[in-house]
Amino acid sequence: MKKLLYLLLVTVLFACQGRQREIRNYPVEYFFNNLRITGGVFSPDETRLLVSSDKTGILNLFEINIADGSKTQLTHSTVESYFAIDYVPGTNQVLYRADIGGNEINHIFLLNEDGTSINLTPGEKENTMFFGWSRDKTAMYYLSNKRDPRFFDLKKMTIGEWKPSMIYENIHGYFIDGFSYDENYVALRKPITTSVNKLFLYNRATGTMTEISSDENPGEYSASGFSKDGQNFYFTTNTGREFTYLVRYRLETGERETIFEADWDVMFSFLSENEKYRVIGINEDARNTLIVKNNLTGEKIPFPAIPDGDILSVSISDSERNMRLTVGTSKAPSNIYVYNFETGDLRKLTETLNPDINPLDLVSAQVVRFKSFDGLEIPAIYYRPHRASRRNRVPALVMVPGGPGGQMRVGYSPLIQYLVNQGYAILAVNNRGAGGYGKTFSRMDDRDHGGADLKDCIWGKKWLQERNYIDPERIGIMGASYGGFMTMAAMTFHPDAFRVGVNIFGVTNWIRTLRSIPPWWEANRRALFDELGDPFTQDSIRLYNISPLFHAHQIRNPVLVLQGANDPRVLQVESDEIVAAIRENNVHVEYVLFPDEGHSFRKKENEIYAYGRIRKFLDRFLKGVE
Repeated sequence: MKKLLYLLLVTVLFACQGRQREIRNYPVEYFFNNLRITGGVFSPDETRLLVSSDKTGILNLFEINIADGSKTQLTHSTVESYFAIDYVPGTNQVLYRADIGGNEINHIFLLNEDGTSINLTPGEKENTMFFGWSRDKTAMYYLSNKRDPRFFDLKKMTIGEWKPSMIYENIHGYFIDGFSYDENYVALRKPITTSVNKLFLYNRATGTMTEISSDENPGEYSASGFSKDGQNFYFTTNTGREFTYLVRYRLETGERETIFEADWDVMFSFLSENEKYRVIGINEDARNTLIVKNNLTGEKIPFPAIPDGDILSVSISDSERNMRLTVGTSKAPSNIYVYNFETGDLRKLTETLNPDINPLDLVSAQVVRFKSFDGLEIPAIYYRPHRASRRNRVPALVMVPGGPGGQMRVGYSPLIQYLVNQGYAILAVNNRGAGGYGKTFSRMDDRDHGGADLKDCIWGKKWLQERNYIDPERIGIMGASYGGFMTMAAMTFHPDAFRVGVNIFGVTNWIRTLRSIPPWWEANRRALFDELGDPFTQDSIRLYNISPLFHAHQIRNPVLVLQGANDPRVLQVESDEIVAAIRENNVHVEYVLFPDEGHSFRKKENEIYAYGRIRKFLDRFLKGVE
């Protein structure tokens, strides 16, 4: 009843195509009565899709009936999130992965037909990743760091026996990037920096290693699979160009051929089961564009456009008759569609937006650009509240991506839509160093974190101040992970720039963070040190100088800190210490610790509470509402 009265009382009017329409404000719970759905693997008979959904408040396994969209719950966890992997070939069993409390130590589980589960990788500290099925569908490949916590080996388990055997012992600390269908070639990637790596092919039969990358023309490389006839290897690279493109490599001759490129990064590419189709995903200005080509004819497959759609992932059924699309929009969580290649029919199987929310009350994301302090053009995603006007100026937030190297993207965010619905304009800034805008842009923050990239965010604030419907004195900053660091750097080193800061799982002590990198990040450790600095050398001086913790006495404005107790990346002690330091300075700080979360939110109840606290904090210090 209270919620109903709230909806009836809090309304505003705006002009829409010459007519007046009421806009409703929704409580935070409404934005989490949405469904979150991930995965979407076709069953062997292609009548169902295996997904994970948080319909129960936490991610569990469900099957979606493709014919009518009905859902059947397979697991009933109330503590840990379960992430669907795949159906086990030739059986009615399924695989899923789970960790404990968000600690990111993932195990692979087998779900039997009777509902019981078996942990196939039971080592207490063994972190694993599913890596696919053998060509004859009799065995599973997976990665495991059981032998050495720092490195992932490639292993194999025969279906039914489920006993591990070693395929490739990764003693040199590569990333295992691909595996040929004949089990002869292993694609190996070695990071040099966060923007340069090497790519190799290891021949298991001869023991020889062939480098695909080039010292003369360094860049980024990533495997994109092998052909089933054993003749071709595919990879993406940005060598010699600004954006990544797709290359075919002839295994016998070493001949290379660029088979696809665009004016944006090729994010992924793969072949369907019988190689009839090639799927290519492109990161086009903060949203995905999908291209599906018929390999026999070279023609692009036309399928209906989805308005405001961002295609997040796809899979093609083994029969190559159907394709699953997971599509997000800025006004609704990801939904699952199935496209039939033969009929051209596109069927929507899910409705994830809470039916109590009118999508017209939400706002569409708008890609904008602004000039920074040095004239560099900075891309951003902008959300303007419906009620914002010259007569009704609203407060605003600058939101910073994670990373470093992350990208704010067009897509649904319950936090953003909730805050915008409550009357906050949001500018999600892709500051220099963000991915998706070419290698030159992505390298601009190297060894300058919290410097020019933070100035980009401050100039984003200036862009907001130029809007005549935004109150120039009521602008805050918010971010998670690296964005949390940027938030605290702003509050520390530019203490008058933003009225408030919201730090979600953010780094505040780079020396500790880089020294306590989880062991399974070892293969990427040197690359991180190259970009950020080596905390075991003289670089620690610079890292000290940019760490907000050691300069917290400069913070003047209110801060909200959220932290997961099980976070393996940003340890709880970092947030404990920054909060204590701010309190010593007699500045208002609020601290919310979640004992059952890691480096992100997995549980609806925690997200609801966290985002409600964020809104109350902002209302108090940006709107003056207690």
